[in-house]
Amino acid sequence: MTGAAGAEPLVVGLGSPDRGDDGVGPRVAGQIAGLGLAGVRVAVHEDPTDLIHLWQSADLAVVIDAVMSGRAPGEIYLSEVGLGQGPLPESSWAKTGRGGTHAFGLGAAVELSRVLGHLPARVVLIGIEADSFDHGAPLSSAVEAAVEPAVAQVRAVLAEASARICA
Repeated sequence: MTGAAGAEPLVVGLGSPDRGDDGVGPRVAGQIAGLGLAGVRVAVHEDPTDLIHLWQSADLAVVIDAVMSGRAPGEIYLSEVGLGQGPLPESSWAKTGRGGTHAFGLGAAVELSRVLGHLPARVVLIGIEADSFDHGAPLSSAVEAAVEPAVAQVRAVLAEASARICA
């Protein structure tokens, strides 16, 4: 079950602020929250399993997370995985630097939500390639430089969604 038509978009920063580049999701979400965008819910969570219930009332969810896929640190990429999309490959969001409960990651949360009928119609994952997940470390310079472009990506997704509703 997805949210009612016109439900508030949800922006989630996934990660742990005290684990180096893993803090990029919460940092981007915090900047989005600071913009005070009307009708947008913003949340920060460390555990991807929280998403299963968090996003069940949303039609659009934007999740920002640090990943390690072998790309250049700070590189940003988007993936859409909502109801109309095919399954998210298990390996696509597996290397995030935190094991969670039995290595239950974002990809597993997406697919379990799909099975349970909790997945929003549209889910946009914004991955930011990480350099390090060291405890107590700040964001690396490459990931820090990606924060503003990631905020712009989130804003673009929200604006596009708003334009669809108004059209």
